[in-house]
Amino acid sequence: MRGYDGGLTVGERVAWYRRQRGLSQEVLAGLVGRTTDWLSKVENGRAALYRLSVISQLAEALDVSLGDLIGDPQLMEWAADTRHQTIPALRKALLSYAALLPVSGAREDAPADLMTLSRDVADLWDAYQASRFGYVTARLPRVLHAARAAVDATAGRDRAIASAQLAMTYQVAASTLTKVGETELAWICADRGLMAAERSEDLTIVGSLLRSVAHALLSNAQYADALAVIDSGLTRLQPTAGGATPPRLSMIGSLLLVAAMAAARTDDRREARARLALVEQHASRIGADTNHLWSAFGPTNVAVHRVSVAMEVGDVQIAADLGPRVDTRALPVERRVRHSLEVARAFTALNRPDEALGILLSAEQDAPEQVRYHFLSRELVLSWIRGGRLQASGELRHLAERLRVA
Repeated sequence: MRGYDGGLTVGERVAWYRRQRGLSQEVLAGLVGRTTDWLSKVENGRAALYRLSVISQLAEALDVSLGDLIGDPQLMEWAADTRHQTIPALRKALLSYAALLPVSGAREDAPADLMTLSRDVADLWDAYQASRFGYVTARLPRVLHAARAAVDATAGRDRAIASAQLAMTYQVAASTLTKVGETELAWICADRGLMAAERSEDLTIVGSLLRSVAHALLSNAQYADALAVIDSGLTRLQPTAGGATPPRLSMIGSLLLVAAMAAARTDDRREARARLALVEQHASRIGADTNHLWSAFGPTNVAVHRVSVAMEVGDVQIAADLGPRVDTRALPVERRVRHSLEVARAFTALNRPDEALGILLSAEQDAPEQVRYHFLSRELVLSWIRGGRLQASGELRHLAERLRVA
């Protein structure tokens, strides 16, 4: 039940599923190439489990999903932005049979207000980058309907433009659903968005949606598939003799960033570092932080990913050294807060929980929804509580209550 087991750490979920599968600690540890002592510490809360590469291995051995172990998806709360229309309303809009048919009443000879549609899509993306996930979720069904209607009501160049807007609507849906743990719905949106992108005949839009597909695959622990999608996309996006536009370079760079994370989650340090080195070349060609197609690509985002890759491959000290030195003020809120979670994870791993708590509290002020729905926030708070810090910190106790893990 969503939200019901918010007080369980990843390790405690591993223990529960292990017992359900009838496996001993010795057997499960052997299946993931670890010692029984390590697994015992993980299950008893004496060793934190943050790395998705390791959690994915345990999920595969237990024949459960990654979300089952990290406690996703979480229940989206009702708020002024959502009222009483959250994920179920969006799921209905995505999975209904009507979503696969032409929009009723749409005609190719009827004018489509593409300018209004473009503004609505931009509004959703701006809200996403501000970490207003409830706002995006509540408004997506209407914008999706309008975008599909525009495609059905247009022809020629206008249809290509409408298809691009539909693709970007599906992408912001996929990005938001990933943030709140609805990874299967996110995959559906990414897949449909890619089909719309192909109809747009705009290779930059296609590149953006390939990034979304790769992210959806990462969220479902399909790392090899994500790399295959990315490499296929990079081949298509290679600049011609005339060079590439900054938006195209941003899409290439964004795909390389996802590739670096995918390689890190397969514990391939060499490949992850090679991808980062390559993406730095693209960032230097652009020369500054940009936000083409809401990609937030540039030197700062590359630095943010370098910290994330370091944490994912276990280079905690490198992440802790680099993380605080990255000036993220030029990035959208969503990127800034995601980086803060990574730095908090690094400080916690180095037994610096007081600093980590301060970072998490500051991040919550900037983006309460993002902190609320990310598994790292919940896992960090639970690890601090299990370590006996609940009585020593009223701030921690209140944070745990807000995250529904108290």
